[in-house]
Amino acid sequence: MGRLGFSTTESARLLLLVVFGVLALSVVLAEQEGENLSGLSDNPDKAIFAVRENGTTCLMVEFAVRFLVPYDVLALNGIDLITEQAAFTLPRGAEIEGKCGSTESEIQITWKNKAYTLRIYFDTEFRDKGIEVWKISKIQFVYDTSETSHFTNAYNPGKHTANTHHLLALVTPFGRSYVCSAQQTFTLISSDHQKGVTISMYDTQIQPFDIASDFIFSEPYKCITDQRERLEETLPLILGFILALIIVITLTVYHFHLKLTANQPQLPRDRSMYKNM
Repeated sequence: MGRLGFSTTESARLLLLVVFGVLALSVVLAEQEGENLSGLSDNPDKAIFAVRENGTTCLMVEFAVRFLVPYDVLALNGIDLITEQAAFTLPRGAEIEGKCGSTESEIQITWKNKAYTLRIYFDTEFRDKGIEVWKISKIQFVYDTSETSHFTNAYNPGKHTANTHHLLALVTPFGRSYVCSAQQTFTLISSDHQKGVTISMYDTQIQPFDIASDFIFSEPYKCITDQRERLEETLPLILGFILALIIVITLTVYHFHLKLTANQPQLPRDRSMYKNM
């Protein structure tokens, strides 16, 4: 009878097949896809993007984004360099990819055949008293100055990467969405001679974790700027109401005072009249 067994090589191959099978199964079980929902917005400047895992929304962003990117052009003398500014917005027709996790998530937005790529990274942490929050931990923007629709006559054109450093932004209680109508501005440092790239977000609503309903943001958490602006809007109304109330109370007291004094007997002002009383 022959001996039944596996050689070392066969065992290694079998182990590799098992490992690859497990990895492939995990990819299938945690399939993630990006969806562009910008057509649902009436605002032509606002984009809506979602990342879904196993058919359920796990990350969602809704915002308008402006970019201000400095780049070099050759001066008329053909020797000196002049810094120009390319200003453009995030297009609604961009392509979406993303990753969802329990403590880290990210969204990647690309357009113009990957000439531009915006990546936003999110993570969670515990604050005082065990309160869990999420935040933006990093923003990265890759751009190609050889793309001529925004960069005209760029000197030494090519791809550059701009990153934030030590970012701690949009801190929001876990399980809630961040909402802010006001502009939020971020400065990124570019690989193009350390130039400063400015990214501005406004009309923003973002939630990278714990979305309870598909395609629906959880309870909003308003930014401090919006809260302050709302207070500034309502404060004159409150003060006007208080002033009107004070006036009404004053007139009412004066009215009752007049009635009380009218019912009291009038004393003569001329002292000579007291003799006849």
